[in-house]
Amino acid sequence: MGQSVIAPARVGIIGVGAIAGQYLASFPKLANVHLVAVADLDMERARSVAEAAPIPGVRALTVDELLADPEVDVVLNLTIPRAHADIALRAIAAGKDVYGEKPLTATVAEGVEVLAAAEAAGVRVASAPDTVLGTGVQTARAAVDAGAIGRPISATATMVTPGHERWHPNPDFYYVPGGGPLLDMGPYYVTALVTLLGPVTSVIGAASHTRDERTIGSGPRAGERIPVSTDSHVTGVLTHASGALSTLFMSFDAVATRSSNIEIHGETASLIVPDPNGFAGDVQIRRLGEDGWETLPVSAGYPEASRGIGLDDFAGTPAGETPRTSGALALHVLEIMESVLISAHTGTAVPIVSTAERPAAVSQG
Repeated sequence: MGQSVIAPARVGIIGVGAIAGQYLASFPKLANVHLVAVADLDMERARSVAEAAPIPGVRALTVDELLADPEVDVVLNLTIPRAHADIALRAIAAGKDVYGEKPLTATVAEGVEVLAAAEAAGVRVASAPDTVLGTGVQTARAAVDAGAIGRPISATATMVTPGHERWHPNPDFYYVPGGGPLLDMGPYYVTALVTLLGPVTSVIGAASHTRDERTIGSGPRAGERIPVSTDSHVTGVLTHASGALSTLFMSFDAVATRSSNIEIHGETASLIVPDPNGFAGDVQIRRLGEDGWETLPVSAGYPEASRGIGLDDFAGTPAGETPRTSGALALHVLEIMESVLISAHTGTAVPIVSTAERPAAVSQG
């Protein structure tokens, strides 16, 4: 990894909800970033997180205070998806780089606005997911790039869960426009597919939902019913620029799948890629004419990676080079997902306007 412009970059988190704990646990292991402040609409929660942070000296600030703080170089945007664009634009206006949780923004139009604002301001924007930088997807990519499966033909990506309301104490945002299984979990799978097979040129989709209400299963609101106003079961077919076809199956309605993984099929072999919501896992190959699956040795990716490795990689990317978790990649992934949903309601294929280069590979270690 190259050296960051400011090493380490000073990071301020906005939004310290459920996902923040995973990032906080990673900070002591990250070389290119240093956490200096946290902010939240709930100041009491911000103070509690600052006091419990595994890094000394973290300050609890209001959102406005953090955005104006000259000691914050990068805003780590962990707000809910519908707030991503607002916080990103405010951070950009304050002259700060932005790294956000997925998706980049709630809509493609917002994403275009954010990237245009960043370019005009001379700051950088990047976005999760960073799971694709781990040893699982990167080892699979190394195999594809080495020709281990021959010419790639197709891929399947499967994610099935009966719904996040079973465990999340405030799951409302999963079931409104901007939520649903595709926009929530799809970024892991679609980013992995673009990393493995390259950009997408068109999509077609279908979608449904089985229930108009969900019941919260944990926390102080357990038993409360919430409305569903977005699709909770989505399928799609992605046509990559290479000619390969990927099939998505994303559901908050079905019960389970034996493995939430990706399969890549080529002319001479097939690969099983581990769950892209994780960083590691076995990559298996079955070659033409062979009877069984072989587990490939780890050959690429950040070892023992966790949430935050993308932020660290972003901060360590030299000025003028494209970060692996670039805003352009995140916008392309967002357009793919939004277009699948548009196609589901129009019944026609939708061309993808944006494109993104496959991010640079992560060499072993």
